[in-house]
Amino acid sequence: MKLSRITVLALAALSAAPAFAQEAAPAAARTPMETAILAAAAATTMFLSVFGAGAAIGKVGAAALGAAAEKPEVLSKSILFVALAEGLCVLGFVIAIMLVQKIV
Repeated sequence: MKLSRITVLALAALSAAPAFAQEAAPAAARTPMETAILAAAAATTMFLSVFGAGAAIGKVGAAALGAAAEKPEVLSKSILFVALAEGLCVLGFVIAIMLVQKIV
């Protein structure tokens, strides 16, 4: 299980590497393969960040509601952890938008 996660993360890092390896070149000078790699990097970034945020929100949200059922005063503190997990999704979205802007 850990090996597959490491493999997915390594592939995501390798697919994003060409996007950051070049200087700002005009869009006309980009080959179709480079464009496809940038699009795949943006899609992979979105997939991993949304999947990770969903998994984190599922676990943290269930624990937060369980804790709030026993002590209602801790609900406001536990919502903070759910928001931190949601921040992962927003960060992935911003990085994907930056990659898409390199395509256009």
